Amino acid sequence: MTENIQENKTNGGIDKIISDITAPLRQHKGINVWLTTWVTIFAVGVLAYAIQVRDGLGVTALNDYVSWGLYLSNFVFWVAVSLVGMLVSAILGLLKIKWITPISRIAEMIAFGFILWAGLVIVFDMGRPDRLQNIFLYGRPQSPIVWDLTVVLTYTVISMLLLILPMIPDMAILKNRLTTAPKWQKIIFNILSLGWIGTPEQYRLLHKAVHILLITVIPVAMAIHTVTSWLFAATLRPGWDSTIFGPYFVSGAFPAGVAAVIIAMYIFRKFYNLKSYLTEKHFDMMGKLLVLVSLVYLYFNINEYLVPGYKMKTAEGIHLDTLFTGHFAVMFWTVQILGLIIPIVLLLFRKIRRPFPIFLVAMLVVAGAYFKRYLIVVPTMLHPFLPIQGVPDEWTNYIPNGFELLVTGLSFSGTILTITLMAKIFPVIPIVETAEEQGITLEEINKV
Repeated sequence: MTENIQENKTNGGIDKIISDITAPLRQHKGINVWLTTWVTIFAVGVLAYAIQVRDGLGVTALNDYVSWGLYLSNFVFWVAVSLVGMLVSAILGLLKIKWITPISRIAEMIAFGFILWAGLVIVFDMGRPDRLQNIFLYGRPQSPIVWDLTVVLTYTVISMLLLILPMIPDMAILKNRLTTAPKWQKIIFNILSLGWIGTPEQYRLLHKAVHILLITVIPVAMAIHTVTSWLFAATLRPGWDSTIFGPYFVSGAFPAGVAAVIIAMYIFRKFYNLKSYLTEKHFDMMGKLLVLVSLVYLYFNINEYLVPGYKMKTAEGIHLDTLFTGHFAVMFWTVQILGLIIPIVLLLFRKIRRPFPIFLVAMLVVAGAYFKRYLIVVPTMLHPFLPIQGVPDEWTNYIPNGFELLVTGLSFSGTILTITLMAKIFPVIPIVETAEEQGITLEEINKV
């Protein structure tokens, strides 16, 4: 970004930065079509879920054997993507990696949007969501789901604070500069600015508070996906009975989250006209980061299948045969090759780490990550120790039905709408941090 310092100083300095970054908040071509599409999917999903609540989970394809199906796969995926806030903002931020400055808020918006809906996604799997409060009232500390709910709520609060606190100086600028903004938006700017006037003491306190949150979010983020893995690994089922499920889940979260950020970066760059702020260098660096975390995940994938494959216990052998050569073989090898191995190879080339090619690769990674969660959940449920017999034929297999797909559409549309609304209310690129990166002093910024 340093190459743009002289250009921005010549073309208006802080005024140009504010104008560029806030332009999408004033007008955005095509937003109505985008919102209409996702609102329609959301509304249909709400209707499907209302019928499910009325008639029970019997309207889905879930049964006594596959009691965890698409809904639990969704939950694991949503939690996985949400960990990108910790990776980009916390780990890279604490290491003082400068190039993440224009990316950090996008990562936090994605993290907050996904973790907010992760809590709702798990409710969709409950036959009696009206009894959710019983987890708080009567939950036992021995239950992994109590700890799962605890860390989800904690991570949601910390993600919200990590999104809001760094925006306080920007909110003060927008409160004064966006005079044509709707009244409700001005109220939001005024509330979130918290009386900010840009004194050295305010900056000191803000930096200290954000620093504490960045340190705190790391163990909480690690805990959320580790505890989620315990929901599986605490059983003796083949495919889940593994001591590496904690780090396996955490390592698998990072490629999904990084790829989701790359997709969002490309969309914001193209449709928000932010090419001067989300440059090819940022895509190149995110591509290198994606290769790194994907290699770590590939290592854990090898561990996950090599060890039980070497021992080849009876139950594990049946499970692995189903994945490698049986019913789920096409999905399994597609996920491994197209969703992990090919992206790693492609991203080793600099030309692929440019905006559009890396956007396509990131789409493959996210799709692979989603179906990988399905493969973690469903095949194991279909391999109980006792044979499946004396039950309807459809219980010997599991294919999500229309209700599950529509409710999943509700989850996706709700998450995308949440991120979209945040990106329409707040600037996706930090104003003050960007100005500082480009050599503009705090005194000049505070004059705005």
